[in-house]
Amino acid sequence: MNSVIRPFSSSLNWPAWVMGCLGFWLSASLVLDLIVMPSLFAAGMMGQGSFVEAGYFIFGLFNRVELLCAAVILSGLFWLRHSQAGDASIKPLTLILAGLLLLIALSYTYGLTPALSGLGFEMTRFNAEAGLPATMMPLHGLYWSLESLKLLAGVLLLAQCWSSVLRHQTSVSS
Repeated sequence: MNSVIRPFSSSLNWPAWVMGCLGFWLSASLVLDLIVMPSLFAAGMMGQGSFVEAGYFIFGLFNRVELLCAAVILSGLFWLRHSQAGDASIKPLTLILAGLLLLIALSYTYGLTPALSGLGFEMTRFNAEAGLPATMMPLHGLYWSLESLKLLAGVLLLAQCWSSVLRHQTSVSS
């Protein structure tokens, strides 16, 4: 079994995969949070009953993509840390940041998205004219706090990976 896995995983460019997933994930999060959702709000879609279903679908799908990105990032960093070369630039803090990103993606997928969607369904079905439920605002605050933490951790991780790649290229060319 080990002979099957080793040639495949050693031929992958793990730093490129990690940085590509990080870049994609962070940029897609920013597009969703700063362009898509404000555009839907400006178009008046948030006042329609179908918005909750659309939001649940969009965020549910994106949460799964986040989980996939977090898994690739964490797996790639573990591979780099424990490969035969033993990349010493992958510090424990780097793995902690990657684990934090995975925890944030898990909390979105199995906590915040279902909770916010459930409150949205309740709001549209039972008391649409009453406005936002009081319990929704703390959940939005938690979402934006986690989103800020995700962006900070992602940028720190991206900077760490970038400096690792630059150090590796400098040592190879010397």
